[in-house]
Amino acid sequence: MKHPVDVHVGKRIRHRRWMIGMTQQQLAEQVGIKFQQIQKYETGMNRVSASRLWDISYALSVPISFFFEGLDGGAERDAGQALPDDILADKEALELVRSYYAIPENQRRRLFELARVLSDVA
Repeated sequence: MKHPVDVHVGKRIRHRRWMIGMTQQQLAEQVGIKFQQIQKYETGMNRVSASRLWDISYALSVPISFFFEGLDGGAERDAGQALPDDILADKEALELVRSYYAIPENQRRRLFELARVLSDVA
């Protein structure tokens, strides 16, 4: 049975890899393992060891704490429920974020202000 924390860490690996446009094969090569193992980590089928998570965090250019962001320390564990989906679970939202950061900074700021105004109106 998959542990909710392993599933969460796997999702965070997949989302970060996707955000920077890296394939499973590329990540696997950087970490020194087979891409099938990356697949197993990303689905939560296999637990990621501390040393492997260290290597993955380096390859994905994030701190190790990134993989645990969004975990609620007690509620899921105590209730035995699945972790709630976060915004990164939505492929459209990920595509939007990726596109947003591709926009030049001055235009990005104006777009951000527009989005803020529109959300206040809604």
